[in-house]
Amino acid sequence: RCLIYWWISSAGNGLKEVFNYFLNRKPGKWIKNYETTAHEGQIANNGTQAVRILFVNHSTFLIQMNGLNILTDPVWSERVSPFSFMGPKRQRPPGIAFNLLPKIHLVLLSHNHYDHLDRKTIKKLAEEHDPEFIVPLGVKAMLDQMSINKVSELDWNESIMKMGVEIKAIPAIHFSGRGFFDRDKTLWCGYVLDGFKKVYFVGDTAYDEKLFNSIASENQGIDLAIIPIGAYKPQWFMSRIHTSPKEAVKIHQALRPNKSIATHFGCFPLADDGQGEAEADLGRVLVEANIPTHDFIVPEEGELYEF
Repeated sequence: RCLIYWWISSAGNGLKEVFNYFLNRKPGKWIKNYETTAHEGQIANNGTQAVRILFVNHSTFLIQMNGLNILTDPVWSERVSPFSFMGPKRQRPPGIAFNLLPKIHLVLLSHNHYDHLDRKTIKKLAEEHDPEFIVPLGVKAMLDQMSINKVSELDWNESIMKMGVEIKAIPAIHFSGRGFFDRDKTLWCGYVLDGFKKVYFVGDTAYDEKLFNSIASENQGIDLAIIPIGAYKPQWFMSRIHTSPKEAVKIHQALRPNKSIATHFGCFPLADDGQGEAEADLGRVLVEANIPTHDFIVPEEGELYEF
């Protein structure tokens, strides 16, 4: 409970709200479900001008664009926790085995939480793929400690060109921290990738109408938006750091991308929403908003989508 306190409460919830949360928790049911299809065989490089994307789990995607293989917030570990014996545990297997990944060129880290920055996976990627890491302000120091040298650090709205793709750090409403004393010592962000196509990886964020209208105005012509939908219950407590399915649809409507794809769901029990709730709620909201489900996709692990 102490771990969850520092992990959640720093985004505007005080001690009173945290105690109220613990005293009134109604966590949904999760069942470890390994009856899912993982991608089999090596993935070929993408030499087309389309975007190919594979959902691994949670916030981990393989994005293939401009001849590059890019990973977002890669996690292949069994738990997202400072401990190997406790903390949120994986409920579904990765959509592709680590050893079947193609050569990874770029890794995007949105912030330093355990479910987004997994040291074990990062070290293995550095050893076996030697990619370039793109991180928000302050996170480079952690990778320096891991003897990873190919790191570029970005502030909000700062851009960098990497291998023919412009990468821009986008503001988000969230927080950072991995222990008791480093709250908000590093930045958090999303990323817009601008190459043959324009892809927006939103990262972890709460919803704010003004913010996302501004992001939409400054980043027009988005082909694919990767929008979080999970870890949102109870809404009164989680809405300061995470996006509900209803709010995810509002982000989709503001951005007006050609397609959106859901992220941050289905793998690690991080809040009170149960397994499958985020996906079901998103489906209902899309029907209510008269948005075709093929415009906002709930991806299957291991399936390669082309946009």
